[in-house]
Amino acid sequence: MPSRILLVDDEKNIRRTLAMVLEGEGYAVEDAQSAEEAIARVADGGIEAVILDVKLPGISGIDALEKLGGGRDVPVIMISGHATIEDAVRATKLGAFDFLEKPLDRERVLVSVRNALERGSLQREVRTLRAEMGAEMIGDSPAMRALRQQIAKVAPTKGRVLITGESGTGKELIARALHRGSLGSSPKDGGAEGPLRARKGDFVKVNCAAIPPELIESELFGHERGAFTGAVGKKRGLFEMADGGTLFLDEVGDMSPSAQAKVLRVLQTGELTRVGGERPIKSDARVIAATNRDLERAVADGSFREDLYFRLNVIRLHAPPLRERAGDVPAMVESFVDACCRENGFRPKAVAPDALALLAAWRWPGNVRELKNLIERAVILSDEAITVADLPDDLRAPPVEKMAAAVEKTAAGADALPLGDKTLREFRDEMEREFIRRKLEQYGWNISRTAEALGIERTNLHKKLRAFGIARE
Repeated sequence: MPSRILLVDDEKNIRRTLAMVLEGEGYAVEDAQSAEEAIARVADGGIEAVILDVKLPGISGIDALEKLGGGRDVPVIMISGHATIEDAVRATKLGAFDFLEKPLDRERVLVSVRNALERGSLQREVRTLRAEMGAEMIGDSPAMRALRQQIAKVAPTKGRVLITGESGTGKELIARALHRGSLGSSPKDGGAEGPLRARKGDFVKVNCAAIPPELIESELFGHERGAFTGAVGKKRGLFEMADGGTLFLDEVGDMSPSAQAKVLRVLQTGELTRVGGERPIKSDARVIAATNRDLERAVADGSFREDLYFRLNVIRLHAPPLRERAGDVPAMVESFVDACCRENGFRPKAVAPDALALLAAWRWPGNVRELKNLIERAVILSDEAITVADLPDDLRAPPVEKMAAAVEKTAAGADALPLGDKTLREFRDEMEREFIRRKLEQYGWNISRTAEALGIERTNLHKKLRAFGIARE
């Protein structure tokens, strides 16, 4: 398909001349006589570059450039016969790709258009890669640089990986990054001892906490017809579906003991047996596991098999919490705002510096997931730009004021938690228990809405309810 270029000039002869030049090079050309018309045409989509006159009736070309986001999504080439140096400087600061003076030179125009299209193509490619990697992987903090270096080393190997980290830190994104760079063996290449080759299988995810214990074996290993009530046909398990690819065991610490034993056998032998089946089936899936639980403690209390833990924990990667890489917040905010504006058909929005400072200073107990949800809310509810007024009350209250209010409340004895001789952990757990209970009451004990407000997954909230013994009276 030829690239679509929009010519915006109020002089018909200039539009006609430029159209002849560009169509002669195979481009698809559209034209507009005003900035208002151009803005609407770009908003409709499909335009890959804009040639925009500075002097236009109504909205000027410079103002139109600003409304088009400075050419961030579609590169803009400014043209003018009476422009001043100030016009050129302002256009450049706003993000114009090039500034050409009339009368236009044919070769200069073609070179500028070609380069603008290449830049636009690179920008789209970057956005696509960001979408695939997930904006949560954005950041240049020491923690993120170290993590990327580890992924680059580990991905092209057969090593099993255990990814640890709090809920919402992007453990699945790390697993997908490992899968994209993964290499593995193939029976055609000599089996387990054969040379490495690029994997061509799928990335298959299973949330071990979301599947009932009585069904997880059927999900992982498949079943034969009649293996149990409801097994009306044969079913391939996730290990088979991930053959030649990657099986991601999310929340592996919540796997049932019987499933743990069978997963261990697959890791030891490379073979599995369907529920109700007898014939062993080969599996060449690379297993990557993730958890937000303390597996060492789970091994110590007997809820997780020690031999399986050592099989999975060959290489450990840790997803750092967002509070430990606050310097990455501005870049992540920009990415989330940009993505949310595109998804909802909004014009690009800026974030006020004081609002960005508050976002960078927040502790983010729900990590990246909490930040992403908050930005989506702010983008939808804000006007031309995201300001402090568009942020939740918790973020807007200065930390000193929050601490002072808490001290006053405790001193007054109103809804206060008695300190006693508690350890720091005991006090923290009691505060968290009370906070969750009040949030549940605020949302009428609706688990989904409460989990969203807390910035955690429903499964994580259920685990906290069990751990803290919280139940509705």
